[in-house]
Amino acid sequence: MTDHMIDHMTDHLTASTANPVPVPSLAIRVAPEVKAVPDTVTAALDDFMEAFEAFKDVNDQRLGEIEEKLSADIVTRDKMDRINRAMDEQKKVLDQFVLKKARPPLGAFTRNGALQHDNTLSPEAVEHKAAFDAYVRRGEEAGLRELEAKAFSTGAGADGGYLVPPETDTDIGRRLLTVSPMRALSSVRSVSSAVLKKPFSTSGMASGWVAETAARPQTDNGQLAELSFPTMELYAMPAASQALLDDAAIDIETWLAGEIDIVFAEQEGAAFIGGDGVNRPKGFLSYAAVADSAWTWGNLGYIATGSAGAWGATDPSDTLVDVIYALRAGHRQNATFMMNRRTQADIRKFKDADGNYLWRPPVAAGQPASLMGYPVAEAEDMPDVAAGACALAFGDFRAGYLVVDRAGVRILRDPYSAKPYVLFYTTKRVGGGVQNFEAIKLVKFAAS
Repeated sequence: MTDHMIDHMTDHLTASTANPVPVPSLAIRVAPEVKAVPDTVTAALDDFMEAFEAFKDVNDQRLGEIEEKLSADIVTRDKMDRINRAMDEQKKVLDQFVLKKARPPLGAFTRNGALQHDNTLSPEAVEHKAAFDAYVRRGEEAGLRELEAKAFSTGAGADGGYLVPPETDTDIGRRLLTVSPMRALSSVRSVSSAVLKKPFSTSGMASGWVAETAARPQTDNGQLAELSFPTMELYAMPAASQALLDDAAIDIETWLAGEIDIVFAEQEGAAFIGGDGVNRPKGFLSYAAVADSAWTWGNLGYIATGSAGAWGATDPSDTLVDVIYALRAGHRQNATFMMNRRTQADIRKFKDADGNYLWRPPVAAGQPASLMGYPVAEAEDMPDVAAGACALAFGDFRAGYLVVDRAGVRILRDPYSAKPYVLFYTTKRVGGGVQNFEAIKLVKFAAS
């Protein structure tokens, strides 16, 4: 690949990322202008596949130079680094377009000043959505108060906020599945209380073989552990001008869900991986990690690379084989690799004994890349490769990690604190933690 071709590819990438998907923060922000999203998923996937083919060509050239001269030419290394960065950025663009296409339409919307609705909604759902729309746009509480009185609800009100319609709540949940890799991979339980307590059998019942007429001695009882998963409060506070709320052409529920879902997913994703359990869920990297040969319940086992802050000096892919077979077969068949983009960039260079790349690109838009036959989940909250860091995880996250949602997303309308904007204080309670310590293994970049 020539320098001109690489420059053309990176220029095309820059043009495609000129208007990235806006990521809201927890701070107050003003509602953006609503624009149509072009369908460019296919084009983004084609660009990504083209970049990967160029990466393989340049990496093969680099390996040939190392074999011939014992070092790679600096121009070749520079080309490979540029293409690697371009692949990372192109994958981000592809993920953003897939996310946009994954956003389902809500059941009701306003058009020409009239509330339209999907025929699949029940009359109660349509009534709830109409009352919610009136509350968000004009602050009219009577409709919601009447509905929640009918439902005998005692947990909502002017101070505590109102429950969003079920369709909006479902929409936020769906889109969190798309944005947050941990939520998508883990088990998710909805609860109505503040804490979920779950018993877990750490050892099965004892058994044995006996003769037909021999005595049957009493067997040992199985060991149970009680795991506790408290839910913590997650909040966002988007802001809108009154002019936006008065505009009947704007689907206000879609706007609210769009403001909330990504920022909730970012906060959740970080907590599910590295949260300390104080006012947030406890991430799996916050649990004690021990060498897998010394694994005990309550800890996560790790495989060391044999080199502090780096892959092994020879056959670095052996570490991947070791961590795969550290899992029991029942968990291994459902396992996924989890790492950030920078760690994945290192692994893209690995080959097997036959010269085949171990990392494979996604076969279609919305599908994950694969590594040694297992899917790869990109999580930017995973640490970078560094001395002592557990920068890669492999496991059956559905069996190993539990996300706990307390039912309902609440919203409180505040037209006073940030005039002339109306704030929407939105809260959700969520918790999480490891529920099966043998279902997740780590790769630690350390000598032992």
